[in-house]
Formats: sequence, C-alpha cells, structure tokens
Amino acid sequence: MYQILSVAALAAQKGWKEWRFYNASFFLMAVPIIFLYGICIGSFLNVVIIRLPRGESLIKRSSHCMSCGAKIRLIDLIPVFSWLFLRGKCHSCGEKISARYPIVEALNGFLYLACFAAFGMNANTFIMCIFASLLVCVAFIDWDTMDMYIPMLLLIAALTIPSHFATHMPWMERIIGMFVISVPFFLIGEISGAVIKKKTGEKIRGVELGDTILMACAGLLLGWKAMIPAAFIGIILGAVCGLILKRSSGESKMAFGPFLCIGLLLGAMFGEEITRWYIRTFLQEPDIYMLLTSLVG
Repeated sequence: MYQILSVAALAAQKGWKEWRFYNASFFLMAVPIIFLYGICIGSFLNVVIIRLPRGESLIKRSSHCMSCGAKIRLIDLIPVFSWLFLRGKCHSCGEKISARYPIVEALNGFLYLACFAAFGMNANTFIMCIFASLLVCVAFIDWDTMDMYIPMLLLIAALTIPSHFATHMPWMERIIGMFVISVPFFLIGEISGAVIKKKTGEKIRGVELGDTILMACAGLLLGWKAMIPAAFIGIILGAVCGLILKRSSGESKMAFGPFLCIGLLLGAMFGEEITRWYIRTFLQEPDIYMLLTSLVG
C-alpha cells in the first residue's frame, strides 16, 4: 500500500511542480472557475449522452423535460444547482428528474480539477480535459446501450495531433500504444466469439469491437506507458464488478466500456509512473525502463 501511494504521489508531482509557482490567491480563483467550467460542459454532456443514441439533434431542440416535454426555463439550466433548488423535480409536471444529471455535471467538474492537478497549467491539460469529457460520454452511453459511438472514439484519436505538439511524445511510442492493448483485445474477441458461436450458435464476443477501438484510439493519444496500467485497472474493475453482478442478480452481461474509461483516466494521470515503478521494482533492473524508452523514442 505504501508503494502504491508513493507512485500516486510521484505521478501527481508532474502537475504540482508547476502549481507550486502559484500563490494561494491563484488557487482560490482558479479552482472555482475550473470547476464551474467543468460542470457547464458536463451539462452539455448530458444532452449528448441522452440524444446521441436516439439519433436526435444536439442543437436543434432546446432542453426539455423527458416526461412532459415542457421547455426547461433558463433559470433551471444552472448545472448541479438547479437540480438541487428544484429538489430533483420538473417545474412543470413535478416528475422526478434523474440524479444522474447533476452527477454527470459534477463528475466532469471534478475531472477537470483532477486534470489540472495532475498536469498543471499548460496546453496538455486542456487536451486532457477534452479527453476526460469524451470518456464520460463514452462510458455512460455504453452503460445505457451496450454500444459505442465510433465517431466519438475517433475524436479521441484526433486529439493526438494537438497532443503531439503539446507533449512532444515520440510517434513510435504512440503507435505502440495504439496496438499494445487493442491487438490482444481483438484476438480475444475473435477467439471467444468463435468458441461461443460453436457452442451456442450465437456470435457473442468476449471483448466487443467498440472496446477494442476505444483502446486503439486512446493508445494513440496516451502512448504505451500509460496504456498498460490503464488496461490493467479497467480489466480488474470490470472483473470485480462482473462477479458482484453475477452473484447478486445472476446476470453476466454488462458494459465493459465504463471500466475501461476509468482505467484510461487513471492511466493518463498516473500511467507512466506506474509503468516505471513496476519495471524497476519487479524486474529489478533500473536500466530496462530507459532501454525501452530509448527503443521507442
């Protein structure tokens, strides 16, 4: 446990090395602004999460109650706070409004704060905030529909271009990251799909193509050093939750994407340090990490 906490603290130093140059007044001003900006974007993410799977326009129709269809007043569109003021009910029909709306908004706000804490005040932080918001959409849409919107995954890959100029990560490191997890996922999906089809006649993949594409696109953005711990975290979380679901309800089918998204967020913030720590601790060869880095750099 001590070693894990040390790794997390070391990872956080990436951002805190920059934050230490700012005084308390900066934090008092920056933290609320970052959080408010995050929850405002989170409000739009709710629209994306609901409308995109239904094929509805994201901009043509104004926000409305899902029960009575009444247009939501401007004063009721304040992220998080409006839901609290309305006590989670529609102002027109009184129907309950899902608590997931403020949860998504607050989650996005806290993720923005986490990105700024981990990466500091720079261009890469802005890119990682966009990445975090995309993962929020991917996770909730997959949870609701057991499907992923491929253009959204391609947007993650598109972030590689500005990220390259912001971080100067070697392209070889990104390319390896693109394949290091996605190829095993693809092979597992193909093999498991063939075995299940032979036994049951149904074509069900152990790892869906959407999950594979997600890891490929994220790997191109984050590089291999972040992807390996990201995949490990996602797989462990998915396995644990799958066992709990199986034991409690007998249901074995669930969305894997949300757990991968959690892993990707943690991998983006702490992945490189976790990889370095693992190689040096368990392989007991301090030079191996430098050798691997030089080979792909």
